[in-house]
Amino acid sequence: MTFTFKQRSILPGFGLSLGFTILYLSLIVLIPLSATFLKTSSLTWAQFWHVVTAPRALASYRLSFGASAIAAFINLVFGLLVAWVLVRYSFPGRRLLDSLVDLPFALPTAVAGIALTAIYSTNGWIGHYLQPLGIKAAYSRLGVVIALTFTGLPFVVRTVQPVLEDLDKEMEEAAASLGAGRWQTIRRVLFPAVMPAALTGFAMAFARAVGEYGSVVFISGNMPMRTEITPLLIITKLEQYDYAGATAIAVVMLIVSFALLLTINLLQVWGGRREKTRPALEGPPIPVQAQA
Repeated sequence: MTFTFKQRSILPGFGLSLGFTILYLSLIVLIPLSATFLKTSSLTWAQFWHVVTAPRALASYRLSFGASAIAAFINLVFGLLVAWVLVRYSFPGRRLLDSLVDLPFALPTAVAGIALTAIYSTNGWIGHYLQPLGIKAAYSRLGVVIALTFTGLPFVVRTVQPVLEDLDKEMEEAAASLGAGRWQTIRRVLFPAVMPAALTGFAMAFARAVGEYGSVVFISGNMPMRTEITPLLIITKLEQYDYAGATAIAVVMLIVSFALLLTINLLQVWGGRREKTRPALEGPPIPVQAQA
């Protein structure tokens, strides 16, 4: 019995294109990440553990990952709403609103951070309304969540929008004709089709937020143990010429981020397979209501 490395295809150039792909990924991704681990290996295990479990580092982990998760969840909810409005409704200014979604992509993160700080500070357009309510947005953890939400919104919208455009409206009409209510149609027809793309957008928004620096460094206030994010702590150690300590914290961020993204992707695959098998196991997704 002979084994083949790949299935035969009518398209030529598999070996050459695969070689360029591996070379490109190695130069851009694998070699820099390997250098990070290599630099960290100069520390002993005791030194590594002391650096990555320092109280200041632990506080930055909690803020970075916690704020990133909150921001990604907010973008998941409101990104679905924005994508739904842009796809299903026609109204004046829709194209302008659609283009504004991509603004966080094009806007430099430092400019976004300065703008958000000016708006949400005590004397800002929004901040001076929050101040009497006892809400401090700028120079607080809330400001970090606001900045991360701003930078991550396009990921959810742009991943969900094509799915909604390809989803036939006749499916919703068929569900309504079978007696399904609005919430039942959303839960049994729309969500199964949209959730894989929504989870992908959530993962991308989360990954973007974990590594965000420019938009957060201005609005957070950079107070150690309170509003200091992990990327800022890494920059601080680099400025102190503590390269091994900086790469040690970077390795922790890399491992945790990879584990979380892998978990989200596995859940996405599991949800897709479960949705494919559910009709055969549970019957029709929309029950027919008895006619009066």
